Amino acid sequence: MIRAVLGTLAAGALTVTLLQPTSSAAGDDPPPYQDPTQPTAVRVADLLGRMSLAEKIGQMTQAERADVADDPSQVTEARLGSVLSGGGSVPTPNTPKAWADMVDTFQQAALDTPLGIPLLYGVDAVHGHNNVQGATVFPHNIGLGATRDPRLVQRLAHITAQEIRATGPQWAFAPCICVVRDDRWGRSYESFGETPGLVESMETAIDGLQGGPGQLDHADRVLATAKHFAGDGLTSYDETKAGTGAYPIDQGIDRVTRAEFDRLALAPYWPAVQEHHVGSVMPSFSSTDFNGGSTDDAVKMTANHELLTDVLKGEMGFDGFVVSDWQAVRQLPGSYAEQVATAVDAGVDMFMEPYSGSDTGYREFISTLTGLVEDHTVSQDRIDDAVSRILTAKFELGLFEHPLTDRTHLKQVGSKAHHWWARKAAAESQVLLRNQHRTLPVKPRTPVYVAGSNADNIGNQAGGWTLTWQGGSTNVVPGTTILDGIRQDARAKVVYSETAAKPVPRHSVGIVVVGETPYAEGFGDVGGPQWAYDPADHNVPRPPQTMRLSVADTQAVRTVCARAERCVVAVVSGRPLVIPPALLKRTDALVASWLPGSEGAGVADVLFGRRPFTGRLPVSWPRSLAQEPINVGDEDYDPLYRFGFGLRTHGR
Repeated sequence: MIRAVLGTLAAGALTVTLLQPTSSAAGDDPPPYQDPTQPTAVRVADLLGRMSLAEKIGQMTQAERADVADDPSQVTEARLGSVLSGGGSVPTPNTPKAWADMVDTFQQAALDTPLGIPLLYGVDAVHGHNNVQGATVFPHNIGLGATRDPRLVQRLAHITAQEIRATGPQWAFAPCICVVRDDRWGRSYESFGETPGLVESMETAIDGLQGGPGQLDHADRVLATAKHFAGDGLTSYDETKAGTGAYPIDQGIDRVTRAEFDRLALAPYWPAVQEHHVGSVMPSFSSTDFNGGSTDDAVKMTANHELLTDVLKGEMGFDGFVVSDWQAVRQLPGSYAEQVATAVDAGVDMFMEPYSGSDTGYREFISTLTGLVEDHTVSQDRIDDAVSRILTAKFELGLFEHPLTDRTHLKQVGSKAHHWWARKAAAESQVLLRNQHRTLPVKPRTPVYVAGSNADNIGNQAGGWTLTWQGGSTNVVPGTTILDGIRQDARAKVVYSETAAKPVPRHSVGIVVVGETPYAEGFGDVGGPQWAYDPADHNVPRPPQTMRLSVADTQAVRTVCARAERCVVAVVSGRPLVIPPALLKRTDALVASWLPGSEGAGVADVLFGRRPFTGRLPVSWPRSLAQEPINVGDEDYDPLYRFGFGLRTHGR
């Protein structure tokens, strides 16, 4: 649809500037762009012809909530086209209603501009509307990949869209359709898995967010974003950066051949664009190097004209708009003016330029791009193409007719019905890796002993991108911990001791829930820097990310497995963790629980047979960290558990 709009614009480029101004005497017909009976192509062409250069560049500019929260009139003055909330950037109080009120305040400021072009508000809703206290938090993508259930993924995305739109935003920076090839990457859990085929099968998430053709303006749909184009999961681990405070793998370089890049990085974008019609695409922070040897000639994706314009917009026929990632343009070579010119020419249409001071952030972007157009470094045609794409999305979202938040579904945010789906998804995501003596499901009326750092911690089981950017062990969202679920499902006495300090009853089944603490990009890299900057961290660095069990969790496993009649270990993590052979031998059952989100009761449901184990590994489970990267199809492929492995049980 957008492609047809752009074609019409090109054909009518000579006539749109002759249209009348928007102001008209009482009783006059509204201008075409305000007439919903007109085709989108006509509305876009009419509006574009009325816009000044300042208004066009404003549409290409995205500020952060914190930039404009104290003075929303900045939205009006700068003619801003978009605002976003980064991870943890929330109103006070952080409630669904406060979100809707906040977005409407910014929206009214946008409507106060001469042309009344509505604002597009974006959020990182990567496993539910995860920035909002009270919203439903679902399992992260790696767990959803384990379900092998595209219909479930579509349903969860639809619920997410409903909760997003009811609270004001109309745009989700999701889904991540990366193919993770090295589990040391701190964003592994944002991937559905290690093969393009698995990732492509889960692109039903796009349909869940956007709906079918013509449904984008519905009160339960939002614009989706396929990210991060392309190769963010294909970067090579840099040993020289490990332990230095730099990111060893995130935002790195794809050191592959072009054929490998096409197969592993570009492949998921063809169906995302041509079958699911995703409305926006976000380029990766990563770089490509197809030549081997020195990486001095590696090209950042934000600067890659060949891939963004020739391949994505050309060969694939992508007709939505491209939005840069967080200050990504500032990672390019050269002066800021050269960075902006390069990115615009490469094909970036909207620029995420947060944290504006008096002459930085979005303000600096606006003045810089204005100068580049005025001195003819950037063409007016390129500006018009970018703005046309953005306006088309706004028209299709119905923002010109209904700019303020439709609160029809506000009371359904975090509803029992939505949590039912979260619990179902958590259960389906569980992968049973070991089940000696038919330990699982736990037999009725068997005493249960529960231990481990992640048994009763909803912040850990939700993971990163939950309330804050990096998430946090002390972050609490509505829902159930795994211990809560065990207490619901068990038909006998449950004893809990996080460190296994309490005596283990005779004839009991021990369930030790171990794993990682929350992290997100960069700080989640193995060997990466340690986050210490959420308020609850008190500037104390979090534990390093190692893909190994902590000392405390290891000791809890040893203690419980030595004393309980049967011993179950559930690993709550965003990727596989290395289980030493001697420790594995002590266990009777091993479960990959991933990051199950707000309903830990779903984990308990399969442990006790309320639901069967049906999950299958979305990634290969290594024997040791030295095996990374390890992926199905490798020569000498010898993981501890193969990609696609998963034992089954029968529910009761």
